[in-house]
Amino acid sequence: MTSEVNDSRSSRANNGTHYAAFNGGGGGGNGGGSELKDWKFHAVEFGKSLAEMSVEFGRGCRDVVNQSLLSNDSFLVRKFGRPCAKLCARLRFLNQYLPEDRDPIHAWTVIVFVSIFAIAALESAALSVIIGHETSSPLLKRLYIHPPDASRILLPDGRHLAYQDQGVLGNRARFSIISTHPFLSSRLAGIPGLRASLLQEFGIRLVTYDLPGFGLSDPHPNRNLESSAMDMLQLSYAVGVTDKFWVVGYSGGSMHAWAALRYIPDRVAGAVMVAPMVNPFEPSMTKKERYRTWGNWTPRRKLMYFLAWRFPSFLAYFYRRSFLSGNHGQIDKWLSLSLGKRASHDRALIEEPMFKEFWQRDVEESVRQRNVKPFVEEAVLQVSDWGFRLSDLNIQKKRRGKGITLWLKSMYSQAEEELTGFLGPIHIWQGMNDRVVPPSMTDFVQRLLPGAMVHKLLYDGHFTYYYFCDECHRQIFTTIFGNPQGPLAAKVDSEEIMEEENLGDSVMD
Repeated sequence: MTSEVNDSRSSRANNGTHYAAFNGGGGGGNGGGSELKDWKFHAVEFGKSLAEMSVEFGRGCRDVVNQSLLSNDSFLVRKFGRPCAKLCARLRFLNQYLPEDRDPIHAWTVIVFVSIFAIAALESAALSVIIGHETSSPLLKRLYIHPPDASRILLPDGRHLAYQDQGVLGNRARFSIISTHPFLSSRLAGIPGLRASLLQEFGIRLVTYDLPGFGLSDPHPNRNLESSAMDMLQLSYAVGVTDKFWVVGYSGGSMHAWAALRYIPDRVAGAVMVAPMVNPFEPSMTKKERYRTWGNWTPRRKLMYFLAWRFPSFLAYFYRRSFLSGNHGQIDKWLSLSLGKRASHDRALIEEPMFKEFWQRDVEESVRQRNVKPFVEEAVLQVSDWGFRLSDLNIQKKRRGKGITLWLKSMYSQAEEELTGFLGPIHIWQGMNDRVVPPSMTDFVQRLLPGAMVHKLLYDGHFTYYYFCDECHRQIFTTIFGNPQGPLAAKVDSEEIMEEENLGDSVMD
């Protein structure tokens, strides 16, 4: 048996130059190199054989397709053969760009498949660059989840809503404001850097709250903008705001303020919008407005809006790799913001220690539940149908409907025509250097709401007018409330006065 094996090995070694070359030199020290070359030879031969088999398999598949699917009596040829022939005849002029010795059918098939693979490769490379750029950003420190320190109310549906009360409390407040927060924020934001002394000076009560699933508020199973307005309504009654209140909406949080104007207009005295965000896919936008808006955004921000619009489930992946990763990061990187040149006011502001400290604390509170669903819901709400149009907020006569009965009632009824829409004032502050919410969005809002008062800020961006600007905050309050008059005088209950008088009489007796 051993002799047969040795004979076969010797005969194979003498049959060709390959083995002689690999084993040439003999010697015990070259045994490892000979084995490595032997493996390389086998790998190359296996690759050649696999390629030949693949070519033959492809030809076999081509023959099967030609005989079964592309024959004259097949369904595909009968159904689509004539339209395809017409299309090919129209595109035949492209064949002049091919070499003369190339079959157009084979050449264009290769071109199409290569184009598809090239586009897929470019998309994959772009995605890897985006992810690599995101992961290469420096991590400042780990997120710290602070102990819960918020007041909460119980809503009728059993959820809890966390809020924060600032300024003049109780019945001494001259004005009440309820402020919503934007994406990746919380009740702690309010009006960033607002001084308590300024609230006292104007007699203002400021109430901020966490959106469902943010901060210490419970998630909402079926959240939409109408439910957001109802949450605001319930909050106002729960904290004792019985009169009309003002709403403040900043950036992406403005859509919740718009919802309040639409669904609870009777409870809202007026609205303050700072860089108000609208749906970037709004159908009523003109082509020029859409071009001016999208042209200011980074490619990654455009991708995020597109994913929220069409493939929202993919957002969870990006969110978990950024602000839900457990680490701190820069606001412009996480939110894919374009803040312009290095010398821009916005970029200078976000690099200040005061801003970073505020931003990090706000983010820590926003993501404390570590639940990605509320953030995906918020992003989807931004780009989906809101359930109303901004033009619905215009003052107009209420439609009575159609029919002879309603017409006769309108003829003989002396009742006044009912009005719909929002009757209060709407003030909009827009930075003309804002690249996060471009001025074109405010132009769009002003076109739909011509009654809105727009205050254009020539040299401000997205953050500089709203964050840590005492003069800006004073200007906003002076515009909507007039000169400061301080809190209201303390109201003394008439029953308490009667009791004191009776007590005094009894002491005299």
